[in-house]
Amino acid sequence: MSEAVHYETLEEEANHVISESRMVLPGVQTILGFQLVAVFNQRFELFARNEQILHFTAFFLTAAAMGLIMAPAAYHRQAERRCVSRRFVDTASRLLTISMVPFLTGICLDTFLVGRLVFDSREMSLVATMALFLFLAGIWFGLPFLVRNRPVRR
Repeated sequence: MSEAVHYETLEEEANHVISESRMVLPGVQTILGFQLVAVFNQRFELFARNEQILHFTAFFLTAAAMGLIMAPAAYHRQAERRCVSRRFVDTASRLLTISMVPFLTGICLDTFLVGRLVFDSREMSLVATMALFLFLAGIWFGLPFLVRNRPVRR
């Protein structure tokens, strides 16, 4: 059985990359909101100073990811308004892909901190964090890398 392939026009590619950004953004914003609220929670005081700084680092990385996800819209409105170019599609795709690195790191840092509260063990928390890191890095970067290098049948 052969795999059906549709090659997108430049306009379709641009629409897809913008749609993908729109789909990811609400999730990132939600996590950012929870990270912000956590600081005002009484249990935040249970963290040592270095763990509070770790949470701030996770918050900062998630905010940076949000900025990278929103960047293609700002770029398009200011640099290439009223047109769709290969440069825009490539830039937007790169920005969206790059955004996954600080997002992944921020999620994992906060996973470590949540694990610290739940397990009351740095070791268990670290194991859970590494498992999540490997899983997310695998599906976000490993899987696309493996599939990208396979030839597409026409």
